[in-house]
Amino acid sequence: MVAIGKASYYANRFHGRTTANGETFDMKEFTAAHRSLPFGTIVRVTNLNNGKMVFVKINDRGPYIKNRIIDLSKAAAKQLDLVDSGVGRVKIEAYN
Repeated sequence: MVAIGKASYYANRFHGRTTANGETFDMKEFTAAHRSLPFGTIVRVTNLNNGKMVFVKINDRGPYIKNRIIDLSKAAAKQLDLVDSGVGRVKIEAYN
Protein backbone atom coordinates (compact mmCIF):
# COMPACT_ATOMS: atom_id res chain seq x y z
CA MET A 1 0.00 0.00 0.00
CA VAL A 2 1.35 3.40 -1.01
CA ALA A 3 -0.43 6.71 -0.44
CA ILE A 4 0.40 10.41 -0.70
CA GLY A 5 -1.28 13.03 1.44
CA LYS A 6 -1.01 15.17 4.54
CA ALA A 7 0.45 14.03 7.84
CA SER A 8 0.03 15.65 11.23
CA TYR A 9 1.25 14.67 14.67
CA TYR A 10 -0.04 14.31 18.18
CA ALA A 11 1.89 14.66 21.41
CA ASN A 12 1.47 16.12 24.91
CA ARG A 13 -2.33 15.94 25.27
CA PHE A 14 -2.32 12.20 24.40
CA HIS A 15 0.98 11.18 26.08
CA GLY A 16 0.30 8.34 28.51
CA ARG A 17 -3.21 7.60 27.22
CA THR A 18 -4.25 4.21 25.86
CA THR A 19 -4.09 3.81 22.09
CA ALA A 20 -6.69 1.93 20.04
CA ASN A 21 -4.65 -1.28 20.21
CA GLY A 22 -4.28 -1.08 24.01
CA GLU A 23 -0.71 0.22 24.20
CA THR A 24 0.18 3.34 26.15
CA PHE A 25 0.91 6.26 23.80
CA ASP A 26 4.47 7.53 24.17
CA MET A 27 5.19 10.59 22.05
CA LYS A 28 8.91 9.68 22.16
CA GLU A 29 8.33 6.37 20.34
CA PHE A 30 8.10 5.97 16.55
CA THR A 31 4.40 5.18 16.23
CA ALA A 32 1.44 6.44 14.23
CA ALA A 33 -2.32 6.37 13.81
CA HIS A 34 -3.92 5.23 10.56
CA ARG A 35 -7.59 4.68 9.75
CA SER A 36 -7.37 1.16 8.32
CA LEU A 37 -3.88 -0.41 8.33
CA PRO A 38 -3.62 -3.35 10.74
CA PHE A 39 -2.04 -2.68 14.13
CA GLY A 40 1.66 -3.54 14.10
CA THR A 41 2.11 -2.59 10.43
CA ILE A 42 5.45 -0.93 9.78
CA VAL A 43 5.14 2.14 7.57
CA ARG A 44 7.85 4.18 5.90
CA VAL A 45 6.87 7.85 5.94
CA THR A 46 8.75 10.27 3.65
CA ASN A 47 8.42 14.04 3.90
CA LEU A 48 7.99 15.08 0.27
CA ASN A 49 9.24 18.62 0.99
CA ASN A 50 12.69 17.61 2.25
CA GLY A 51 13.13 13.88 1.51
CA LYS A 52 13.53 12.92 5.19
CA MET A 53 12.21 9.49 6.08
CA VAL A 54 11.17 7.57 9.20
CA PHE A 55 9.73 4.12 9.99
CA VAL A 56 6.75 3.96 12.36
CA LYS A 57 4.53 1.23 13.78
CA ILE A 58 0.76 1.61 13.53
CA ASN A 59 -0.74 1.34 17.03
CA ASP A 60 -3.68 3.76 16.93
CA ARG A 61 -6.63 4.89 14.80
CA GLY A 62 -6.97 8.26 13.11
CA PRO A 63 -6.43 10.87 11.96
CA TYR A 64 -9.94 12.18 12.46
CA ILE A 65 -9.32 15.39 10.54
CA LYS A 66 -10.43 15.30 6.91
CA ASN A 67 -7.70 15.28 4.23
CA ARG A 68 -5.03 13.75 6.50
CA ILE A 69 -3.75 10.23 5.92
CA ILE A 70 -1.60 9.60 9.03
CA ASP A 71 -1.05 11.00 12.52
CA LEU A 72 2.53 10.64 13.72
CA SER A 73 4.03 10.61 17.19
CA LYS A 74 6.04 13.71 18.06
CA ALA A 75 9.31 11.75 17.74
CA ALA A 76 8.44 10.72 14.18
CA ALA A 77 7.30 14.24 13.26
CA LYS A 78 10.58 15.61 14.63
CA GLN A 79 12.59 13.22 12.39
CA LEU A 80 10.66 14.55 9.39
CA ASP A 81 10.93 18.24 10.43
CA LEU A 82 7.15 18.54 10.75
CA VAL A 83 6.94 19.81 14.33
CA ASP A 84 7.10 23.53 13.53
CA SER A 85 4.61 23.41 10.67
CA GLY A 86 2.39 20.78 12.32
CA VAL A 87 1.35 19.33 8.96
CA GLY A 88 3.27 18.18 5.90
CA ARG A 89 2.88 16.39 2.59
CA VAL A 90 4.12 12.81 2.86
CA LYS A 91 4.28 9.49 1.09
CA ILE A 92 3.47 6.42 3.20
CA GLU A 93 4.47 2.87 2.28
CA ALA A 94 3.24 -0.09 4.32
CA TYR A 95 5.68 -3.00 4.70
CA ASN A 96 3.67 -5.87 6.18
